[in-house]
Amino acid sequence: MKFLVRERIFDIGDDFWVTDENGDRAFWVDGKALRLRTTFELKDPGGRLLLTIREKKLAIRDTMRIEHDGETVATVRRRLISPFRDRLTVDFEDGAEWQVTGDLLDKEYTIGDGGGPVAAISRKWFSLRDTYAVDVNTYRTDAGGDPALVIAVAVAVDAISEDRKGKGEED
Repeated sequence: MKFLVRERIFDIGDDFWVTDENGDRAFWVDGKALRLRTTFELKDPGGRLLLTIREKKLAIRDTMRIEHDGETVATVRRRLISPFRDRLTVDFEDGAEWQVTGDLLDKEYTIGDGGGPVAAISRKWFSLRDTYAVDVNTYRTDAGGDPALVIAVAVAVDAISEDRKGKGEED
């Protein structure tokens, strides 16, 4: 199932809607302004909190945690050494791991694991620079088929990439 992420570039707090392929509102990403660390809340259209995406401070490498009810579900982090392409890992509390590979700054990347593709993220079909698609493999019966979790990972990847871009670092 495809979801469209339309970020508001100049919006205080980085709040934006994620719509499904039919144009219906699926998730609200509520960026929390004026916090010491980057924080987003992923909510359903009714405003119910689903997941919290929070930057982990004092980490050796760029790291974002995804939490549900205050408990860490997954941790998204940049690999220390990745000489040929952008690469992040998503480590789950149950021991599972996803790989995020591709061009993170231009939002042309994939998420996958040993079980196959989890999602493809792309903005090549959109003329608006702040819009990209997240195509979630909802046929999976594990965490990879959970659209909210996959959207949360995409938001975390975007936050890590934008943070490095803001520091003037090359990926």
